[in-house]
Amino acid sequence: MILVHKGINVFYTDEGKGQAIVLLHGFLENSNMWTPFLPELTKNNRVVCIDLLGHGQTNCLGYIHSMELMANVVKAVLNHLKIKQSIFIGHSMGGYVALAFAEKNPTSVTSLCLMNSTAEADTKEKKDNRDRAVIAVKQNHKTFIRIAISNLFRPKNRTIFVNEIKQIVAEALQTPLQGIIAALEGMKIRYNKESVLSSNQFKVMMIISKRDPVLNYNSLVLQAKKARIKVVEFPDGHMCHIENRGKFLCHIMHFIEN
Repeated sequence: MILVHKGINVFYTDEGKGQAIVLLHGFLENSNMWTPFLPELTKNNRVVCIDLLGHGQTNCLGYIHSMELMANVVKAVLNHLKIKQSIFIGHSMGGYVALAFAEKNPTSVTSLCLMNSTAEADTKEKKDNRDRAVIAVKQNHKTFIRIAISNLFRPKNRTIFVNEIKQIVAEALQTPLQGIIAALEGMKIRYNKESVLSSNQFKVMMIISKRDPVLNYNSLVLQAKKARIKVVEFPDGHMCHIENRGKFLCHIMHFIEN
């Protein structure tokens, strides 16, 4: 379905009945990443999947897509659907957006799950890497996408999940250049939101992976410990919903139901 927001098309799906769950994809992904889990999730819940700015079928809105700007789009969709409270599950960049949403709308969040995501801001090194990524995207975005997505997986899993990687790459190649750069710029300028995790206004769970090439495992463990929140650990890379699909769904269902 399409919602027109500030003159652009925002794509979302809305399936099932019951407690509302909002699923937010990561960088270079789109709402299709959740498709394998919808049959189970929609049995007893209303599930809303949203294409974030510049991804999937949602248009760009300017040249920097801050996490707050993306969160405003999520809010617009939920207002349109008359959903007042939701469980949020966000993968990577989707987790950053969920945190931005929760910071501004704490009473609208009943639970928050960060999948391979963090409440910390980018380090100086990470910001420099994003600047280099913007240059690489401008030079050859197709090569950037292929390398970036493959590198999200644990090395041994790049062979095991070769078909899944091809599918993700094929969809990511549909992402407009402006959308890729705007997201990189938006992630670079986000600030620390650890206070959102420790606010105790809603239940929080972090899913972390020991060999995540994007996020520092020890830093995530410390972050969770400081905020006193539940942690689920997987042994693989950044794509836990693919690399650890069965166990991932079990933990998500338990999180939703308790």
